[in-house]
Amino acid sequence: MTRVYLLVEGQTEEAFVRELLEPHYARLGLYLTPIIVRTSPGYKGGVVSYAKIKPQLQRLCQQDNGAHVSSMFDFYALPTDFPGKQDEAYPVNGSGYQKASFLEARLAEDIERANFIPNLMVHEFEALLFVEPSKFAEWTDSYKTVIALGDQAHKYQTPEDINDSPESAPSKRILKAMPGYQKTFHGPLIASEIGLDAMRNACPHFNEWLVKLELLLPTAAAFD
Repeated sequence: MTRVYLLVEGQTEEAFVRELLEPHYARLGLYLTPIIVRTSPGYKGGVVSYAKIKPQLQRLCQQDNGAHVSSMFDFYALPTDFPGKQDEAYPVNGSGYQKASFLEARLAEDIERANFIPNLMVHEFEALLFVEPSKFAEWTDSYKTVIALGDQAHKYQTPEDINDSPESAPSKRILKAMPGYQKTFHGPLIASEIGLDAMRNACPHFNEWLVKLELLLPTAAAFD
């Protein structure tokens, strides 16, 4: 049995892990436990400051030496004090994949724990929903919503290429096409309907993260 604690950005990610990732990997012997970040006493959710996130990651890494720790934070709107954001080598003009990989490496260096696996969602959780926009059909009465989201998805090679500006991040595009979209309700449900295999095939960075988690499994279990 392998234990992995996932420090996640909010309730949407927590539900996604519990409904999709947790049952899938539990049968292989990999047990995932999502934990929502704490932003202040009595409040959870949102990566508003790295200074508040770092102690939580370090504590998780130290409290159970037999377990691993990973993260599920949106690359979109990361705080400026996040490791690597102000680095001269930061690939400002690179792809989301390149930027996230750069920041993940800096995050790993800053946490400095062998049992930590850094992960950022490119550019945010909602990118996964653009894998199959047709799955929105069950949640809207307007066919125009599905067409609009499909048109957006077709503009990019992968859903992870959808950019991270305040006007055009994946969640902003969904809200424009479907004003009634509720992140914590619709997000995990639509993701479950799309399925893990489809998301992995379409989102290389997301897939690489899951491959890293799967490397924690005994070889025999991983290929049962």
